[in-house]
Amino acid sequence: MKYLLIIAVFLFSSASFASGNDTIQSFSKAKKHLEREVYADHRETIYCAAAFDADKNITPPPGFTTEKHIKRAKKLEWEHVVPAENFGRTFTEWREGHAQCVSSKGKSFKGRKCAEKMNLEYRYMQSDMYNLFPAIGAVNAMRSNYNFVASVDAISGFGSCDMKISDRKAEPPANARGRIARTYLYMDETYKRYSMSKSQKQLMSAWDKMHPVSEWECKRAVRIEEIQGSKNQIMAARCK
Repeated sequence: MKYLLIIAVFLFSSASFASGNDTIQSFSKAKKHLEREVYADHRETIYCAAAFDADKNITPPPGFTTEKHIKRAKKLEWEHVVPAENFGRTFTEWREGHAQCVSSKGKSFKGRKCAEKMNLEYRYMQSDMYNLFPAIGAVNAMRSNYNFVASVDAISGFGSCDMKISDRKAEPPANARGRIARTYLYMDETYKRYSMSKSQKQLMSAWDKMHPVSEWECKRAVRIEEIQGSKNQIMAARCK
């Protein structure tokens, strides 16, 4: 009886922890899966609701403008909603480099390139499709690795797209906030290497409640689970 109880506790504990991506370690492969199998019938970017075609060409929405990264304004890119740097800097290879992270010219390097080269766990986290969303290249570039906040003292730098970026902070359009929040909550719950600050967790929890899941968001999660093989427990709880 004692052993059965121990086994039961172990199984319960194991089931209580979410498991992340341990199938796809190639970032480029993850993007191809998303383009061809997840978004084939829903080609719309997360922040500006811009359409894109099978060749990854963006059709900006009417009134969209950008003063920077103009060449990327018609280019589809895949955005890490939780920036890769936010979890990447927890890896030694990102912070300090590695003996094998040396260029063809003999120069040592670190950061994302070294972590991707040397650490399998990093590659899995970087390629987790639940954290990847289509975005206009110019918006992706301007957002960079900035934290999301409830409001910034700025007007939209993208015309009709209500994405505001100022002082290394980003205020996303209302229609993107629920998806952003549930992505942050997923990464926080799933990966021990990543954790939100108390204030950011409060914001994401508020956005999660204020902006409920849509039918498409639930369908997206199901499709990713079928490809990646890991369940998003945050989405599973909200898509019942």
